[in-house]
Amino acid sequence: MAQASLALPRPSSIINPCSKATTAKKGTSFAPFRSFSEQPMPGRRLMAVDKLIGDNAGKAAVRKRGETIRGRTAGQGPIVNKQLSLFSTETVGPAGLRYYPEIITPSMEHDLIERIRGLPLMPFQFGAYEGKRRVASFGFKYDYTLKRLQEAKEVPEWLAPVIEKVEAHGDPATRIRQVLCTEYDVGVGIGWHRDKPHFDEVFGLSLGSACRFRFRRKIGEEWERFTLDAEPRSLYVMTGESRHVWQHSIPGVEAPRYSITFRSMTG
Repeated sequence: MAQASLALPRPSSIINPCSKATTAKKGTSFAPFRSFSEQPMPGRRLMAVDKLIGDNAGKAAVRKRGETIRGRTAGQGPIVNKQLSLFSTETVGPAGLRYYPEIITPSMEHDLIERIRGLPLMPFQFGAYEGKRRVASFGFKYDYTLKRLQEAKEVPEWLAPVIEKVEAHGDPATRIRQVLCTEYDVGVGIGWHRDKPHFDEVFGLSLGSACRFRFRRKIGEEWERFTLDAEPRSLYVMTGESRHVWQHSIPGVEAPRYSITFRSMTG
C-alpha cells in the first residue's frame, strides 16, 4: 500500500479499571482514564452493561439493561502488561478484553475496505447452513462440515503491515497465523459463539461503521452481559476469560461494515 509505515513502538503498561470501578447513577460520567504516565485522554462512549462487571462486584459499575456508560472507568487495578501504555487503550468489561480506538487513519481504513471488496468473498458456511455475511479466510479456516481446521490461501502481502501493527498490541510472542476478512451488509450480524479452541488470541479491526460487540456468560440461572461499542478504525483484543469463557455476538448492523479478524494459534 502506498502509505506511511504502520509500525509503532511497543506498548508499556495497561491499567485494569475493572478492579476499582464505581457505582454509576444515570447521567454520571466516569473520570478520564489515565495511563501509567498520567496523561489524560478524552472520554469516549465505550460500553453498556446489564449487571455487575469486573472482578470486584461490590464496587462494579451498575447500569440498567441497554443504558450506556460514557468515558472511562477510573480504576487503578493491577498492571496486566507493562508494555502497553504507549497506546491509547481501554481494559474494559470481561477480564482479558482490551480496546484501542483509532489505531489506523481514515485513508488506511478506506484502502483496507477497497482491498476487502476486491476479494472473492463468499457467504459464511456453517455446515449445511449459509450465513448472510460474506467472508474470505487466509492461513487457516475451520470446516464446519468436517469439524476440523484446514489450510487456506496464504495471507496476502497487503495485510503484512497491518499484521505487524496488530501483533504490537499483543504479547511479545504473539504471531498472527489466521486472518478472516468479513463484509456485513445492513441488518447482518453474527450469533452468539466462542471462537474455535484451535485459536488463541483474537484481534478485531472494525472498518466502515460502528457495531455493538456484545458479551455474555452464564451465572447460575442468569446471564451476565456487557456491550462494547466498537467504533470504525478501532481494535479489540480478546484474551483470557473474554476469549475462553464469555460468548460474543454482533446484532444486525445499521450501516455497511467490514472487519478483519486476526488470530494466533494455540500450542
